[in-house]
Amino acid sequence: MRRGCKIVSFLPCQAISYQVGDALEILPSQNPSAVNAFIERCNLDPDSYITIRAKGGDEVSNGSLLNGSMGRIKLSTFVALTMDVASGSPRRYFFEIMSHFATAEHEKERLQYFASPEGRDDLYQYNQKESRTVLEVLEDFPSVHMPFEWLVQLTPPLKKRAFSISSSPLVHPNQIHLTVSIVSWLTPFKRTRQGLCSTWLAGLSPNEENLIPCWVHKGSLPPPKPSIPLLLIGPGTGCAPFRAFVEERAAQSARESTAPILFFFGCRNEDNDFLYKDFWLKHAQDKGVLSLKEGGGFFVAFSRDQPQKVYVQHKIKEQSARVWNMLCSGAAIYVAGSSTKMPADVTAALEEVVRQKGGEAASGWLRKLERAGKFNIETWS
Repeated sequence: MRRGCKIVSFLPCQAISYQVGDALEILPSQNPSAVNAFIERCNLDPDSYITIRAKGGDEVSNGSLLNGSMGRIKLSTFVALTMDVASGSPRRYFFEIMSHFATAEHEKERLQYFASPEGRDDLYQYNQKESRTVLEVLEDFPSVHMPFEWLVQLTPPLKKRAFSISSSPLVHPNQIHLTVSIVSWLTPFKRTRQGLCSTWLAGLSPNEENLIPCWVHKGSLPPPKPSIPLLLIGPGTGCAPFRAFVEERAAQSARESTAPILFFFGCRNEDNDFLYKDFWLKHAQDKGVLSLKEGGGFFVAFSRDQPQKVYVQHKIKEQSARVWNMLCSGAAIYVAGSSTKMPADVTAALEEVVRQKGGEAASGWLRKLERAGKFNIETWS
């Protein structure tokens, strides 16, 4: 898997209110050529209109993203905004229903096999492992012509993507900054796949006005009070919300007394992946909120810059005295990043520090912090 990173700034069309720790949900745009190809493949009329009604039978309100004249919307617009035709993989039931509409016998047999218990592994290899899209599946079975009513029900819905906000409203009023990881990968059959939302955002021109459907969403990292010391652990794009935390604490420190921040960041290589390098180093100098002089600190683990891999949990153990002092001074712990092994490894490292330095029952200590709202984890896959 290949990853790049892009810093995206939004200037909302209207005043927007958010706090550090919040997330921005974005509804991505699909490639118009893919939407058109889906409509053509399914023999649909792109200029026809359909009426959208809520589950209770009422028409969609004028404030809805899908609103139109009396709830009417062009079919092409409906497909583009609601049906994930070019990135989402269909479920097994999609293949079962397709088999009923296949007119070519060999296609019907293959679809029935995919939908059977015996064909489950082969379906997984064909569909999920290859990240096969609805459009690609339909193109592989050209004799299948499903009614639009079935396509609406079975096509995966186009979902909003959530990104941690990387800016402080105190520093950037009426702006929102995001740290977007741009993902691409090769399937087992060497087909290139790309993340829908991140690739779309990366392709937007900063010199053009772009209208992006988005909503501020309350995150799982509550904004801390200026008087509370912070222990932040955010490898990779996990640093995104903590850029906002550090920005806000720095702005607060200019007008009132604030507690220090101890931040552990991690990435593969210093030369390629050191996100916001100048920003962190600036706040780690002199009397910055990350400076050792002010009781804080900034420590980085470069996992691939030496023969032996080094991760944030190793740096936490190396700086166990500082970590313990922060905990004893009432620090709140915030962890953000990948949902794989990192949260468990970081928690284990913190427990080891508590056991070694405090002789305490480590898991009980951290559970107390969690119950008090001072041990917060936000992860994503």
